[in-house]
Amino acid sequence: MGPTAAHTALDAESREQFRALATAELPRLYAIARRLVGDDAEDAVQDCLLKAFRAFGRLDARDAAPAWFVTILVNCCRDRGRAKVRHPDEVELEEVERFSLFRTIADEDPFPYSDTLHLDFLERFGAEDLHAVLAGLPDIYRVPLVLVHMYGFPTRDVAAVVDAPRGTVLARLHRGRKLLEKRLWEYARDNGLLKEGTR
Repeated sequence: MGPTAAHTALDAESREQFRALATAELPRLYAIARRLVGDDAEDAVQDCLLKAFRAFGRLDARDAAPAWFVTILVNCCRDRGRAKVRHPDEVELEEVERFSLFRTIADEDPFPYSDTLHLDFLERFGAEDLHAVLAGLPDIYRVPLVLVHMYGFPTRDVAAVVDAPRGTVLARLHRGRKLLEKRLWEYARDNGLLKEGTR
């Protein structure tokens, strides 16, 4: 069904409801898409709104619309990611599980730190640095991290969004946090963000 056919399939009241819901969700959808696909965010949100409009007649509960929009958006972002990445990033999970950012900073930095040494480390990152590290994570870890830790989604809702059991989401969150820490350290080392004298 093309957009024109979908447009005529919705009555005027439904079209107005869609417009109101989409307008309310738009800032959050764009912000999430920026975290998931970076510069492709506008295109991903447009894809999402088009698909949502076409399927709006099948949405039974209007109060479920926020999670419904996000589910569609995540799938649109995944489609864009799959189109760009032919060889998914491989992750050595055992190595990731062993990594500790706190211990690494303490071991590698010769200067005495306070109890907030990890915060001292993170203060060296700008918004673009953090965005670059986050964008480098595989989708299975990036999506739960973004939705739970940046936008406050309950893990049960994320389980519905990614179509996986809640236990799987919790495991991905744990591994995603560990992987994020490891990638932050590697990024800081490779981009001159460590203190002078750090080994």
